[in-house]
This record gives sequence, structure tokens and C-alpha cells, in this order.
Amino acid sequence: MIALLPACAALDTDPDRGATTVKQDVFGDSFTAIKYLDQGWAPADSLWFYTITQGSDMMPYDFFLALEQVGKPEPFRANENMNRYRYLPQKATSSNPDGLPVGFVKDDYKGKEYLGLTCSACHTGQINYKGKGIRIDGGPASADMETFMADIVRALIATLEKEEVRSRFVKNVLSRGNYKTEAEVLADLKKYRERLASYITINYSSLHYGYARLDAFGRIYNRVLEHVINVKELQELLRDPRIMGSHAMTDEQIRSITNDTGNVLSGAERDNIVENIVRTLNENNGWEALGRLRKKLFNPPDAPVSYPFLWDTPQHDYVQWNGLTENAGLKAIARNTGEAIGVFGTLDWTENKGFSLSAFINGQGLYGRHISYYSSVNVQNLRLIEARLLSLQSPLWPEDILPPIDETRLANGRSLFNKHCVSCHARIQRDDPDRRVVAHMSRASDVGTDTQMAKNSVSYQGFSGILRNQYVGMSVGDVLLDRRAPVAALLTRATIGVVATPDQDKWFLPRWIDWISNLAAGFRHNEIKPSIKHGDYDPDTTADPVASLKSYKARPLNGIWATAPYLHNGSVPTLYDLLLPKRRPGDPQDGEYRPDEFEVGSREFDPVKVGLKSSGYGGFIFKTDIRGNSNAGHDYGVRRTVDESDGPVDQKIKDQCMDETIKDELVDKSIRGNCLYPMSKEERLDLLEYLKTL
Repeated sequence: MIALLPACAALDTDPDRGATTVKQDVFGDSFTAIKYLDQGWAPADSLWFYTITQGSDMMPYDFFLALEQVGKPEPFRANENMNRYRYLPQKATSSNPDGLPVGFVKDDYKGKEYLGLTCSACHTGQINYKGKGIRIDGGPASADMETFMADIVRALIATLEKEEVRSRFVKNVLSRGNYKTEAEVLADLKKYRERLASYITINYSSLHYGYARLDAFGRIYNRVLEHVINVKELQELLRDPRIMGSHAMTDEQIRSITNDTGNVLSGAERDNIVENIVRTLNENNGWEALGRLRKKLFNPPDAPVSYPFLWDTPQHDYVQWNGLTENAGLKAIARNTGEAIGVFGTLDWTENKGFSLSAFINGQGLYGRHISYYSSVNVQNLRLIEARLLSLQSPLWPEDILPPIDETRLANGRSLFNKHCVSCHARIQRDDPDRRVVAHMSRASDVGTDTQMAKNSVSYQGFSGILRNQYVGMSVGDVLLDRRAPVAALLTRATIGVVATPDQDKWFLPRWIDWISNLAAGFRHNEIKPSIKHGDYDPDTTADPVASLKSYKARPLNGIWATAPYLHNGSVPTLYDLLLPKRRPGDPQDGEYRPDEFEVGSREFDPVKVGLKSSGYGGFIFKTDIRGNSNAGHDYGVRRTVDESDGPVDQKIKDQCMDETIKDELVDKSIRGNCLYPMSKEERLDLLEYLKTL
């Protein structure tokens, strides 16, 4: 596998994998040493994964190095500050000479250097136990990206408004040699302040995420909608009194705002139009109209989910929490392309005429008017990342650091797993190179967990703009994109377009060689082929082509001990809590129940309950009574259920099994074997001990 590494990264074999500690932790976590577990990766593999670029352009790289924290002249990128957002601190290494946190890199596009994010920023975890930090490659991050982005914008605003801070910032940026004049620095400072402030405004949600989760798809959807909108559609919205009210604009105002731009907006044109709209409405106290315009164009990203763990991802037939993405063919690279778009990939889409092989591949035809999906997204690196993940394995419980496994509980724990879990969560051999993972889909309504994420994936729509009248292939056939279309379909069309477009930031010959090899390798090296979904779900139909997305996916539980918090929305802090019922009206007050509120943010590990410390340190308060935050459902082994492992059970038997007013011993003896009763505390501990071994 080392042969896949770029030469410079292959030399970075720091045995610590760049890991370092901080002097003081915001929540009092304690770790003075970092240890890695055997997950099939050497140090060079981890360091490559942390620093491989994917075409992310958040802001000029020099800006991030020079930016100060609000109210004090300390670098924003200081390890203590970045650790506060739960990004993992790193020391300087050959592939990371500036010592940026895991997943933060120097990227470049069209001759300029940018701060970029990589997959590892959200998919590298750490847990702490008795002074040792355990890094988990491919594990869920504890990151709070929402607060991080808000604080970045506050720091940019403070830099512009405070003369002393601005002076230091300009001096430090100019000293790096990529800018020639103060005017150039200030122009870009203003541009990126407005661009990132716009990102926050577009993605506003009344539901705050806190640590360890993000509505990534909601934000990716909005990034796509931001780029597919065309001038004609925008003009119609600006003159519509139902949206703009008394601030509906005249044709003259609209012309001055849009500046007679073409149908497909470049990044610079879009920034200029947004700035003009905001300025015009601000001058006329039109903030309510601006809010209505935002709601018409975008969808609130109000369904945050835990960062999925990455081991076995390339081996899955379907990925994402609700099986949104088929992993076959080019769709694995397209999935990663969507992620790169979400973390500030630059999209320089243009409209062209004439012959285009790329347009033919992405369904626009071989000749004629077409969209060229030029972008900063590094498709080749995304393909290499997917290939690298093939060798990543789940972590094993480290008995040299954590308390040893209680062997006396394992036999019964395994039996309980077979009874309550294995029908959905299949066992796999973690290090089998030929392993495959068949995702087991279950209706969200049947599982009983929070449905917001599944609902958003099928209900969110947006203006198709420049994609209007194109077709998107669904499992039941092609869907024509009307004026408003499902955002999931727009994302599919956009990502395939980007994947099929050669990298314009390369010289002619390398551009076409890489393009051909990426497409060929995407098909040839991906052993996952198109297949139907497995499980108990509503299938896609011509009447409802996305019905199957109203489901959630069960996957093998190898390494589950290292992936807290639990459920798709991170609403349960420990595995022990997950094996408890959600308290319902009428339940006895003296029972054990899942917590209605708990704290998140600490990395301190609880080896008894198997999860993270959830109280007593002043973390973010997770409230489960908010839509999107429910911790109900997934109550297998927690409440009465029916054993249908040997086939369907008669409804009368189901009714008696599920009738909690009937005591267990009074259930008809002839059907008692079909009933699964709640586990006792000792049984929960037995199952928990077995889960540690997976």
C-alpha cells in the first residue's frame, strides 16, 4: 500500500504520528501521552491520511496562520484553542511543517495556497483514560465545527475592525511573501469574512449541534443549491412580492445587482451578487425580506448526526446513516466529492458549447451547450483515500490500557447478542481482506429513533437552476429535474459532474492521463457492484423513488466501543445507556432509563458503561426533548419484543407478547418462546462485556 503514497508523505514515518498534548484542557481532560492501536495502518499511513489534500479552500492559508483569537493576541490556530473545538493537536512533521491539527492542511488551487480540511478532521477520534490518550484512526471526531466556524468569522470581523489587530495581521501575512500590498490583504480579508459569514447565515439552524456531530448533508445540500442557482431564477425571486414583500425589487435594481452576468455564475460573480443583495436590503432595513429569501433558497441543516466511523466503509454496499449512497462504481468517489464540496471545495462551473466527452459521461450529451463542472476538488486524491481505507481495521479493546475483559461474562453476552442483535448487526472478521458488509436497513418508524435526518433526506427540495431539465438515474429509473427538485438528486448530478470533469489546474497531458485513470480505476478497482438493499424497509417505487431513504442502517459492531456517543444522532452517551429504555409516561420512577440530558465535549472514557464522561465538567448540554435530538427507539432487549428470527409470527401472539400489562409468567406458555423480555442489569453487563470484544 505504501506505493500509493506520494513520495514526500512516504518519508513521514514519525513514530508518534505527529500526536502531541496540550498543557490545559478546557474540560479538564487529562492526557500526557498518546498511543495508537493496531488498525492495520503504519505511521506513514496515518500521517498520509491526515495531510492528503482534497481540494478544500476555506480561506487563504496565510490568513489562518496569522489570525488571532478574539480579544487576545494569541494565534487562533494554537493547539490549546483548536483543542477547545476538539480538533486533535499535532506537532510539526515533514508532511505537516506548521503543526496544524489533524485534518487541517495547506491546499492549493490556481497558484494560490488555502487552508483546507481533509476527511481525517471529522473521522479521527481520541479517548482518554488515566492520563493516556488513545487515537482512533477512522473513528468519530468530537469536533464542534459549528462553533469553530462562528469563532473564525468573529476573529475575521475583529481583525477588520480593530486597528491594532489588523496591523499585526497584515504585517504577518505580508511577511510570508504571497501578498505584495496591504490593499491586497485587506481586499481578501473582507472577501473571506463575507464569504464565511454568508456560509453561517445560509446554514443557520435553531438546533445547535454541540460536540461530536454535524448535519454535514444539510450543509452539503446548501452548498450545491448555492451553486446551481442561476441568474434568471434569482431575478424572479427578487421581484416576487410574496418573498420580498415591500422590498420587491425593480428591474433596474435587479440589473444593478446581477450586473448582466451569464446563466451559470462563477464564484466571484456569486460573491458579488450576494454582497449587492445584502447591501441593498441593509440600506432599506430589509432583513426580514433577506430572511425569507434565504428560507426560499435553502433548507435548515437541523438534523445533526454523529460522525460515522470509517473502517469497513469501502466494503459496504450502501453507506451513510440512511443508506443514501450506493457504494458501487463511481459512486464511492462521488460520495467523497460531495464531502469535499461541503468543506469549501471551489466550484468554478461554466457554461460552454461544442464537443465534450465529460458532458457525455455525466449525461449532458456529446455535443452542444453544456455545463463544465470545473472545481478545486482533487478527484485523484479522493480515489486514493478510498483505496487507503481498504486496509483500515476496527480497533481492538486495549487491555494494556483499559481494564481487562471479564471472561466470565462473555458466554452469556454472546448468547444475548445472538438473541437481540445479530439479526441486524452481522458479525464480520475485522481483518479479512475479502470481507463485505451488507447494510441492514430498517424503517425509521419501526426502529423508533429520531426521524429528522431521514425525513430531511427525502423532503428537502431546492431550485434546480442550471441543472433544470437534466436527468438523474434512480434505482427505479431516470428522474427529470423540474424547476424545484429533491436536493439529493441535485447533489447526485453535481457530484457525478465534478468526478467526470478533468482537473483544469493541471497541465494538459497529466490532466487527461489522471482523468482517464481515475474513471477507469473507479470502476475497475471498486469490487462493490450494484445491488438491492437488504432489510425491512419501504422499497423505492416509481411513485416514491426515494422511499427507501426513510430508513436507518444497521452495520457490524466491530470497534463500537470506541465510537461514542451512540444512535445516529449521538443522543445516548454510553452503550450501557443504550441498553436502557427511554422513560415513557407511566413508567415507574425508580427504574433505570436513558438520560434526558447529558454533557458532551469530554474525551474521558468510561470503561464500565463504555462511552464518554457525560456530567460534571461544564460541557455542552445535550437535551433529548428537542426535535432532532430524541434518544427514543432502538429498544431491542430493552422492552418486550417478538422473536421472528425463524419467520413471521401470528398477530395474536405479537399482541400478547407486547402487552406490558400482562406479567411475564402469565403469558400463555404455548407462545412464551416467541416473546423476548427485557434484559436484567446483569444481562446488560454481560452483553456489554461481549460488545467490548468486537
